[in-house]
Amino acid sequence: MSANDVILIGILLLALVTVESGGYFLTRVVRGHVPANRLQQGFFRAGHAHAAVLLVLSIAILAVIGHAALDGFWLQLARTGVPIAAILMPAGFFLSVLGRDPERPNRLIVLLWIGALVLTAGLITAGVGLIAGGVAML
Repeated sequence: MSANDVILIGILLLALVTVESGGYFLTRVVRGHVPANRLQQGFFRAGHAHAAVLLVLSIAILAVIGHAALDGFWLQLARTGVPIAAILMPAGFFLSVLGRDPERPNRLIVLLWIGALVLTAGLITAGVGLIAGGVAML
């Protein structure tokens, strides 16, 4: 594992603390202490869940990516695709429903779809690179 991977894992672990505070925010929404309509409640939950899952998945990928048969741009995409998606996708969920009683997501929903593309590219690259690296080890 590279020094950069270890540092990024440390950053991701600290980012999970923000997800924890987001969980507290969700409990306030659910209890009615923070006004939110059904759309907002659903998007807040989805944003929170995506953030947590993608941060943990990022750590798992970083723990093994050193075995991938990748270098240069492809290695960087495999290392950073999921962490970038862990920022963009929740941001799309949260920011697209800000305001008083929105009826539908605003234009910032595009962050969700950009994040989904980055996530897919990162996962495919990491997966193919790890399979190739594993085959080379046989």
